[in-house]
Order: sequence, then C-alpha cells, then structure tokens
Amino acid sequence: MKIEYNTKGTCSSFIEAEVENKIVNRVKFTNGCPGNLLAIGKLVEGMEVNKVIDLLEGIRCGNKKTSCADQLAQALKTVM
Repeated sequence: MKIEYNTKGTCSSFIEAEVENKIVNRVKFTNGCPGNLLAIGKLVEGMEVNKVIDLLEGIRCGNKKTSCADQLAQALKTVM
C-alpha cells in the first residue's frame, strides 16, 4: 500500500511511504533536513508499522508541537 501524506507543522512538506503486510518498505520525505530524513527512512525500513509508530509518535522538533518523525508516525497511522 502506498501512503501519500501532507505534513503539518514541519519543514518537510510531504511523505511518501510503502507498507506491505504491516511492514514499512520505503519512506521518502519531501523538503526538510535531507540527511536526517534519509536516515529516518533507512532506519525504519523493514520495521513493523506499530513499532515505528511507538518509537516516533510524540517526538518534537525544538519548540514545535510535532516533528518530521512524528509526522511519519501520523502518516503510518492512516493505514492502521
């Protein structure tokens, strides 16, 4: 299943992800901090969706109420 998610409150503006059998296969962020977001995508590849959500949900970036990692968790919640 392909996920396309418009982020809210972050430097990244869009997330594309592929999930199959509740496993994250690919994550791509548009805009934001390229090195950090590429790393997040590589780290969660092969992980179970619920595990990724548990790890990333609620992470904040500075004084923002969310982060790119939290937005990935929100995107993944749309398939659950």
